[in-house]
Amino acid sequence: MKIEELRNLSQEELLDKEKALKDELGKLNIQRYSGRVEKPHMFSLIKKDIARIKGILNARKTPAISTAKK
Repeated sequence: MKIEELRNLSQEELLDKEKALKDELGKLNIQRYSGRVEKPHMFSLIKKDIARIKGILNARKTPAISTAKK
């Protein structure tokens, strides 16, 4: 998911999206340990999306720091 799309979501939507991505990552991990992962590239994509969401949530908590960097 693109960063612009994530920035337009509300905080509740971001938290829901993060939870859904963590669930999906858990399912992929189960597939990994059973030995049949169909899309191994999804691990890195999901982890990056979770990191983006966490970054946006953190920036919204501390707006003074994020505006100072611009």
